[in-house]
Amino acid sequence: MKTIAIIGAGPGLGLSLAKKFGKNGFRVAAVARNPEKLAFIVNELNKHNIEAKSYVADIRDLTALKQALNDVKQDFGRIDVLEFSPYAGLEIFRHVLETTPANVLEQVNGHLLPAILSVNEVLPDMMNNGSGAILFTTGLTAMYPLPFGGNVGIVMSGLRNYATNLHNELKDKGIFVGHLCIGTTIQAGTVGDPDLIAEAWYDLYESKNRFEETFPQEMNPTKLSN
Repeated sequence: MKTIAIIGAGPGLGLSLAKKFGKNGFRVAAVARNPEKLAFIVNELNKHNIEAKSYVADIRDLTALKQALNDVKQDFGRIDVLEFSPYAGLEIFRHVLETTPANVLEQVNGHLLPAILSVNEVLPDMMNNGSGAILFTTGLTAMYPLPFGGNVGIVMSGLRNYATNLHNELKDKGIFVGHLCIGTTIQAGTVGDPDLIAEAWYDLYESKNRFEETFPQEMNPTKLSN
C-alpha cells in the first residue's frame, strides 16, 4: 500500500486530499502544527476506513519538519507521494509597495525552505525506487504578478521555478512532479470546494501528462490585480 504525506494538512483541502487519495488505496500521513486539527483529520479518515497518522510539527522549524518526515518513513516504510500545501491566510499578503525584506523572509522561512527540506527528505528514496510523486499546491501569485501579493508572489514564483526544474530533471526517472495553482477561495459548496480541488489534483497525479494546471481552469487573473 502506498503512502501520501500531506505537509500543512488542514480540515479543508488537506482533509479532502487525504480522503481522495485514501479512497484510492493510500495510507495518509498528515503533518501540521495544530494537534487539534490533525486529530480531527485522522478521526474523519478513520470513519472512511482510511489508515492515517498525524505528525505535529511547525514547518517553519526545519529540524522538527525533518523529524516528522523521518517518523513517517519509520511508521510507513516510505513516502510515495509528497503533497506540499501549507497556507497561512490572506493576512500574510503585503502589497508590492509595502514589501520589505522582513515580510519576504517570513515567506521564505515559512514556505520555500520547508518545501525544499521536504523534497530533500523524500527524493533519495524515490530516486532509488524509480517511482514517486511530489505535488506542489500554490496560489495565483506563483504564476501571475499580482500587486496585492507582492511579498508572497516573490516566494511562490520561486517555488514554482524550483518545481519546474524538479519536473524537468525527474520526469524521465519515474518521478512525477506536479503543480496546481489555485485561483479561488477554498470553501465547501462553492467553485473552490476542496473536494473539487482534490479531484483535480488526483486527476493530474494519475494522468501525469502535464506539469501544471490552474484551478479553476478558466480563471481570469487580471480581475484580481488590484
